[in-house]
Amino acid sequence: MAEAERIIGTPDSAGADETAAPEGTDAPEGTAASEGTAASEERPKGRRKIVALFVVAVLAYLLDLGSKMLVVAKLEGHEPIELVGDLLRLDAIRNPGAAFGMGEAFTIIFTCIAAAVIVVIIRLARKLYSLPWAIALGLLLGGALGNLTDRIFRSPGVFEGAVVDFIAPAHFAVFNLADSAIVCGGILIVILSFRGLDPDGTVHKD
Repeated sequence: MAEAERIIGTPDSAGADETAAPEGTDAPEGTAASEGTAASEERPKGRRKIVALFVVAVLAYLLDLGSKMLVVAKLEGHEPIELVGDLLRLDAIRNPGAAFGMGEAFTIIFTCIAAAVIVVIIRLARKLYSLPWAIALGLLLGGALGNLTDRIFRSPGVFEGAVVDFIAPAHFAVFNLADSAIVCGGILIVILSFRGLDPDGTVHKD
């Protein structure tokens, strides 16, 4: 009887060992496959956010560039156009300073700052997994590029060019769409920071 049990039991125990062995070896492979799937899912999300950043930046840039070209062609040298009585009008001016006409003596410095901001945003884009941050940084990038284009290509010279401003509210400085994009992007970044949302999509609590 013992001999029969040994003969009968041997295949079962061997089968159990054979069954256990693949299970032991399959677990790491399954884990690696899961990690690979997770990593492949994260990479497309990162690419989508980068695309969103540049789409917003391109739209903001093109709107600013197109509006400035129209203002220079149709409004510069003419009487201001009143949109809302004395509260809001379009008035083309050339601004050698920063946003809203500040710091006219530091044109080159503002140009360098704008270029540095663009570089920082592009480097940060590699770790961007948050859509709100992508929108905010896209607005900053588009606005900075819009005004930097004026600094480089408009008179009186390269890196000293005057920015075209034309939105003139009553009792306020004249500005352009690039300035508006920069301000909106900055406000959105402040809101996201207060809410604890980081550019990589994680949420932290102080």
